[in-house]
Amino acid sequence: MFDNWTIFPDIKWQPVPRWALVVWVIFYALFLGYVFHSHGDFLFIDMANLVVHEGGHLLFGWFGPRLGLWGGTLLQWLVPFLLAAYFFTRRQTSGFAFCSFFFFENWLYTATYMADARAMVLLLVTTGDPDHVEHDWNTIFTSLGVLQYDTTIGGVIRFLGWCGMIGSVLWLVWRGSKAAGIEDSGLASEGKRFATFLRK
Repeated sequence: MFDNWTIFPDIKWQPVPRWALVVWVIFYALFLGYVFHSHGDFLFIDMANLVVHEGGHLLFGWFGPRLGLWGGTLLQWLVPFLLAAYFFTRRQTSGFAFCSFFFFENWLYTATYMADARAMVLLLVTTGDPDHVEHDWNTIFTSLGVLQYDTTIGGVIRFLGWCGMIGSVLWLVWRGSKAAGIEDSGLASEGKRFATFLRK
């Protein structure tokens, strides 16, 4: 098993065709523009995040109320992280970048929830008793004694989320450009061989 891990760093990333790289960059640019102009409001992708979040409460709730409280955010972050890890081990460039991007996008969702810990103006969803809806981060921050810093913590998480999303796109561009350079050098080499063959 360990022999496989010793050769793992030598496994090359799957190349991204130039046209696919352009399409991906346009997609991410449009999405980032959409997020920027939302000013922290609920995004369409957050509907999926919400489903995973509520599922996390149910899943981790089996291990006790404390872990169940944290479970919404844990599963919400864990799902794209594990998918990114899978694509990383498979060296699938586009898949790794996509899952990494939306792993960090989840941080924006969490940041909004965190910053609302004191104000508690967000509409909350629960899979339990609707008459006893609990604000995750109000309860968590209160237990940690940091409730007064909710907006500051939320701001830091939002900033890191933005850095992660932009970093994921830059990494994809870097990998794609590197692969395109290798492809171009390969084509140039083949062209020279063909020209030499014609001169014979």
